[in-house]
Amino acid sequence: MLDDFFTRALVAGIGVALVAGPLGCFVVWRRMAYFGDTLSHSALLGVALSLLFQFNTTVSVGITSILLAVLLLLLRRSDTLSSDALLGLLSHSALALGLVCLAFMTWVRFDLLGLLFGDILAVTKTDIAMIYCGGALVLAVLALVWRRLFAATVSPDLAAAEGLRPERAELVFMLLTAVVIAISLKIIGALLITALLIIPAASARRLSASPEQMAVIAALIGAASVVGGLFASLNYDTPSGPSIVVAAMVLFVLSLVPAGRIVTRMKAGTATRDD
Repeated sequence: MLDDFFTRALVAGIGVALVAGPLGCFVVWRRMAYFGDTLSHSALLGVALSLLFQFNTTVSVGITSILLAVLLLLLRRSDTLSSDALLGLLSHSALALGLVCLAFMTWVRFDLLGLLFGDILAVTKTDIAMIYCGGALVLAVLALVWRRLFAATVSPDLAAAEGLRPERAELVFMLLTAVVIAISLKIIGALLITALLIIPAASARRLSASPEQMAVIAALIGAASVVGGLFASLNYDTPSGPSIVVAAMVLFVLSLVPAGRIVTRMKAGTATRDD
């Protein structure tokens, strides 16, 4: 019989994974892993502001991440610096500013390691409700903009020619990423959030025959990573957040073995026969 805190951790982690998987596919397709790091690093600044103003942490992190994403879009339009330079500037600045603010608040007790690497075993029923409500909203919006966002990912010029407004789709994508990072902070921490976005999607890429199939497989791999990582953490007394990432890495390595290629070829052969 599992303890209540472990059951809550499983439910919360699976909820995050089911949302992070499909969104992570676009992170991989658009080669925006560094953007995910930038938003995740800004989460610490959001935590500092929530402690300073005694505000809900998840909401504060979400607002901070959204503001940073909008700021990034505005700075990119000015053409003063390249995108990677802007990402590096905002990422490290937000992380450093958050740590400095936390250091000044000597009257507040907080777990820095928990903020950096997550504390999924401490999630509450309220956290679970926010994860599933926020996750449902993200998936609903992602389903609505899927065609436009995918077209803008494949060819922004072609999407613009068809009137799909790729810039608006990119803004929606950034906002959705900010929301996912906000609801994932307590689960896996500011330094490991990007791993949950990227690794399952990268694993699914070799096992899928279509973008939609890749999104579903990425969600399933993410959920399996959460379950495997938590049980490994329980059995071997290892940190829960890093254990989830290690489990995701193991699944990625397994996707590289010839068996994965055989499955892919079998699917391709089946599709050919159907045609």
